[in-house]
Amino acid sequence: MRELENLTVVDDSRDQCVYLSDQTARMPLCLPPGPLSPEQLDRLLAHGYRRSGWYFYRTRCPSCSACQPLRIDVDLFKPSRSQRRANQRGEKQLRVEFGLPTLDSRRLDLFNQHRQVRQLARNERPVGPEDYRGFLLNSFADVGELSLWFDDLLVGVSITDIGQKSLSAVYCFFDPAYSHLSIGTYAILQQIFLARQTNRQWLYLGMYVANNSHLNYKSKFGPHEKWIGGRWQSSLGGMDGIGLPIHDPSGE
Repeated sequence: MRELENLTVVDDSRDQCVYLSDQTARMPLCLPPGPLSPEQLDRLLAHGYRRSGWYFYRTRCPSCSACQPLRIDVDLFKPSRSQRRANQRGEKQLRVEFGLPTLDSRRLDLFNQHRQVRQLARNERPVGPEDYRGFLLNSFADVGELSLWFDDLLVGVSITDIGQKSLSAVYCFFDPAYSHLSIGTYAILQQIFLARQTNRQWLYLGMYVANNSHLNYKSKFGPHEKWIGGRWQSSLGGMDGIGLPIHDPSGE
């Protein structure tokens, strides 16, 4: 996998885990040598990597393996009863658009409101335009934006990386005043439908952590696969054929 061999580790520090406060996190940040083709992005995602800004990472924590990347085979996906209800509400009350990412004051306000309500800000200053670009929009991969509108008001955004055979849900945020519309669930359902419509197989939802309420909801979308021990393991039982990469840029 040349994409893995060409990644350069630029930060391999350890810190308190933001998902499980009693754990030490290690997530080596890796920089690609340049722009990635959609096929190259697919291969990184298929080996458990996630994107944050220009960087890709996967967990290498010293004493914990709770973080498990999760993906959905969109052709196998079967919505639950509550997900069908969320889809019906969304279809009646929300308008969906998908295009290039946009940065404006409304998106910044939504992003910061979402962080405060979900207690993700940790007493940090509000995110500004450069922080937003650095976290979500600066990328060596193709990036799209799924936006959700109530009449003419933007109420939700999901930043989505675009591969040849996959989409990756990088980050979703929404107006807490409209949480009764299950915007987060509806955004994932719309990404699943978008992947189907564009003949893509996978939607990657990022890290699943069983004991973190902000992340464990992802397992409600099924059937799904989790990256465990260097392989994708299906919630239906069994594994696919993807094993550990031949090279780990963190040196292990």
